[in-house]
Order: sequence, then structure tokens, then C-alpha cells
Amino acid sequence: MKHTRLACMLLYVAIPFFFTSCGGGGTENKTSTDSTAADSATVAVTPKTTTITTPQSMMVATHKVSNYAKWKTSYDAHDSARLVNGIHSYVIGRGEKDSNMVMVAVKVDDMAKAKAFAKDPSLKQAMQKGGVTGMPSFSFVTMTFQDTATISSDLRSRTTFTVKDWDAWQKAFQEGEQQRKDNGIALRAYGHDADDDKKVVLVTAIMDTTKAYAYWKSDMLKQRRAASGVVGEPERFVYRVVKRY
Repeated sequence: MKHTRLACMLLYVAIPFFFTSCGGGGTENKTSTDSTAADSATVAVTPKTTTITTPQSMMVATHKVSNYAKWKTSYDAHDSARLVNGIHSYVIGRGEKDSNMVMVAVKVDDMAKAKAFAKDPSLKQAMQKGGVTGMPSFSFVTMTFQDTATISSDLRSRTTFTVKDWDAWQKAFQEGEQQRKDNGIALRAYGHDADDDKKVVLVTAIMDTTKAYAYWKSDMLKQRRAASGVVGEPERFVYRVVKRY
């Protein structure tokens, strides 16, 4: 009888301990599961935008060279002089029809310094040393839109023209995006002369040469230009990007 009573007492003591242990194990498993679920939760990543709308001051030089390789060597050697004046290399293009016609686009920190640098005798000497022929052309612009996305074509068109009103032109131009895409043209950048927002500069990529050239000659584009306030005929330079910095 005493043995039976002792066994019952031991059983009553063991039961609470058993359930306590099971409960602790259940809590531990739940915590581990919750932690794993939290760790494996998908984190939303915001896509990186490729468009820049912060105004960018730039200088563009266009000139003909006798030999591109010789000119490029001279251009690279003059880099320290550009940096001292807050001028940073950006893009070099060569004419599609005449590969010795070179366009150099640089970013500038101070437009006044850039304008002074363009007139500096040392630049003229460097150009002569590099084989620049004829009189180089300089333009100083404020780019208000740039698309930095990587695309398949290196062929570009740099078009300059005058408009009656910058805001009216910009609105009309943005409305024509799909029409440009349908005709093999992709927007890369646009802006205006640093001192006159009625003098517009537009850079586009040519995705389909046949369609783009036909569109430039079309009545459809002439009508769109007239409606957006473009004055006179645009000047267009088609080039291929050969160097990006």
C-alpha cells in the first residue's frame, strides 16, 4: 500500500513538469518559426531612375581634325588644364558623314570660367598641336533633361533651333514622345543656351536610321515643329559616340 501511495505521489509531481516542458518546447519552436519568417520576408527595392532633371552646365566644342588619333592624344594631354578650370570630359563624338569632324561635350562647374577657357591662348595652341583645322565652334548650354540609360545604339543627332517660348515648346515636345519612338528616335537629352532659353539644343539616339531620316523630312514633323513654336530650320549634326567618360 505504501508503495502504491508513493508511486501515485511521484506521478502527480511528474505530470506538471511534463506539460511545462512541452509548453516551453512549443514556445521555442514558434519563436524560431516566426523569426525565420521575418528573416525571409521579401524586401521591396525601388528601381533606380536613369533620368536627370537637375540643370547641368555644359560646353560643347565642334571642330575638324586632320587625324583623329593624333588629336585624341593631344586632347588627353590637356586634361589637367581643363580640370583646373572646373571642366570635366563627358562625351566625344565623330561625325557620321565625316569622321574627322569631332564633337566634344564637357561638364563645367563654372560657366564664366568655361567661357574664359574657350578663349585662352593655351587651348588654341593645344588644338593646333592636335591638328584642329579651321575655326572651332563653341556653345555653352544648360541641359535640363538627361536620360542615362544604356541603349543599343551609339548613333546620335544633336539638333539646335530657336523657339518662340521655352515652356510652350517643352510641353509640345513631351507630347510627341510616342511619335518619335514610332519613327526610330529615342530622347537622350535637351536643354537651352546658357544665356537664352529660346535657343534649344536636343540630343536624340537614332534607333532606326531609315525611319529617323524619313521622319526628319516628313510633313508630320514640320507640322509638329510649327505647332510647338519652332522658328526657322533646325541645324542637325549626326555623330557616333566613340568615347564616354
